[in-house]
Amino acid sequence: MLHHPMLKSRLCWRTAITQHPQLKAYQQALLENLARNVEQVSLVAIDLEMTGLNPACDQILSIGVVPIEQGRILLQQAQHKLVQIEGSVGQSATIHGILDMHLQQAVSMKTAMQWFLSVTQGKVLVAHHSPLDLAFLQEGLAQAYNEHIKLMAVDTLALEKKRLLRQHEVLQEGALRLGASRARYGLPVYAAHNALIDAIACGELLLAQVAAMGGGDKLKVSELF
Repeated sequence: MLHHPMLKSRLCWRTAITQHPQLKAYQQALLENLARNVEQVSLVAIDLEMTGLNPACDQILSIGVVPIEQGRILLQQAQHKLVQIEGSVGQSATIHGILDMHLQQAVSMKTAMQWFLSVTQGKVLVAHHSPLDLAFLQEGLAQAYNEHIKLMAVDTLALEKKRLLRQHEVLQEGALRLGASRARYGLPVYAAHNALIDAIACGELLLAQVAAMGGGDKLKVSELF
């Protein structure tokens, strides 16, 4: 995790080199949130379902987002989008349950990325194992806007790993998965591999982690990265 000055410097540089006005505004909004307390900023938990794990050749199938405001998950504002792909979902359907026929009402990648920016701008992204989701989103944004940008998100997996290692716990295989991490905070079991349900589960996990760290009124956003 980066210290605040380094994080701010890196984000300033990324904002400066971004050309597209919408993408630049998106980066600038995150920069303004870094010094604020967690409860003072808008958060949004996200999750994706994909055809595979390689953003260079696999595709986004669905995106789930759920806003978090002042320590509360706003379920009434949660949203889920199916995304058009080239070809078939193939064997990946056995994981996420999305079939080719489900994608008949899906939106294009460009529409999905425009929607994603509109519902998350000014908010701090939260994801479990964020590098994977962000890599796919960055690829999608590059397709939609013809410009590569670097996204940032609070990673609940990284937060949990740091906490467990600080307690000198031995990390067992699977200990950092979303369900296993939630169980340590007494959170209920949810069905996995649905983007919206997993986004809600991730948001709940973050709130439990923040409470364990002293509360969102005491933590700076930069301390979560």
